[in-house]
Amino acid sequence: VTIIPGATEHGYHTVQVTEKTAEGSARILNRNTMVAETDWQASLDELQALCPNIESVALVVAWFGTDLRAGQCRILPGVEVETRRDESTPWSVAGVVRSAAHRVSSSGGGPAYGGTPGDASVLAAIADLKARGLKVFLYPFVMMDIAPGNGLADPYGKAEQASYPWRGRITCHPAAGLAGSADRTALARTQVEAFASGAEGYRRMVLHYAGLSNTAGGVEGLVIGSELRGLTQIRDQSGAFPFVEALVSLAADVRALVGPATALTYGADWSEYFGYHSQDGSGDVLFHLDPLWASPNIDAVGIDNYMPLADWRDEDLAAANPDGFRSCEDRAAMAAQIAAGEGFDWYYASEADRANRLRSPISDGLAGKPWVFRAKDIQGWWSNRHYNRTGGAEAGTATAWLPGMKPIWFTELGCPAVDKGANQPNVFVDPKSVESSLPYFSSGGR
Repeated sequence: VTIIPGATEHGYHTVQVTEKTAEGSARILNRNTMVAETDWQASLDELQALCPNIESVALVVAWFGTDLRAGQCRILPGVEVETRRDESTPWSVAGVVRSAAHRVSSSGGGPAYGGTPGDASVLAAIADLKARGLKVFLYPFVMMDIAPGNGLADPYGKAEQASYPWRGRITCHPAAGLAGSADRTALARTQVEAFASGAEGYRRMVLHYAGLSNTAGGVEGLVIGSELRGLTQIRDQSGAFPFVEALVSLAADVRALVGPATALTYGADWSEYFGYHSQDGSGDVLFHLDPLWASPNIDAVGIDNYMPLADWRDEDLAAANPDGFRSCEDRAAMAAQIAAGEGFDWYYASEADRANRLRSPISDGLAGKPWVFRAKDIQGWWSNRHYNRTGGAEAGTATAWLPGMKPIWFTELGCPAVDKGANQPNVFVDPKSVESSLPYFSSGGR
């Protein structure tokens, strides 16, 4: 189970945190319930009551990205407000105090996000989770704090950067496929190195939590990143993937800090884990993450699994659903789609095809290995050697991946709690974000 919101200054604290509101009055910042002393206690008590067999949790801790251009993006701990009067547990993260922290932007009359969890609250949460008999995985996370009207040059060629986008859109500038793109040039590597290793770069965040996990007496595991697809797919002038190299190096440095007992992984997007299929017309298929998956410092292949499990439309109530669904909530039919259906047997080549249910089969005319193109065929990907394809030919030498060499972990799993959520599990509704969307053919009903 993933513990969120990830962005909450004191929401993970196990004791009440107060601030002074006026002379003789104060308020509790982390209690919005009457059933427990803190929101944390109420939430964890309810979780364990609902899921008595739960064994492990991933504790999400968010910092904020400031730009979609890799070379300009800073990764910063953030706060909701610059000052709090007589804060009973002063907020601090990685030695950054409240007055020096990034203040998150405003949206709808308040902060667009909660702040980064204070280090004291993270340590308290880890201690409490262990006391409850749970295994703890620490999950550093990037949220993009890019407000409307930002005026920032957009790597994707629009007038400015989109508001509150997905972290997977951080990329080189200009992005791949655009005129003058930095992709496949030396500039791509320079931009990635600035993102990863700058004074306010990505490594600082992850290494901080590696150190904090030691302060906490160790954790079961640590996720060194997730869904950074726009970065992992960038190539330099030699065709290498510099951010994948950076993740391999980061895993080694985290391992040196936490030792062999802490499991490490990267939570790849479900469209990212199995390879990079170039969109430049070359037809290249590259298993770009294999150096990371094969690294001795990575213990598992992490996948944020939001793969579709249904293709239901309201009219299917009157006409038979082609996949045998009896309703949009047919659990047995959904189970049958885990290794079948969209992303396994077939795909929609366009939105028009989706609207008209014109399905194209997934096949491999080159080498008879359709699993190469099937996001859902985790078994096929996991149990075979991988051979890169360039110029319409398969390489004679395999990548470093060996069949079955690491377990598969679903670092995230779920779908939006709305009508037809299984049609498109990877979307969510957030009015402030450019990513806000309902699943295909959903009414939006709860």
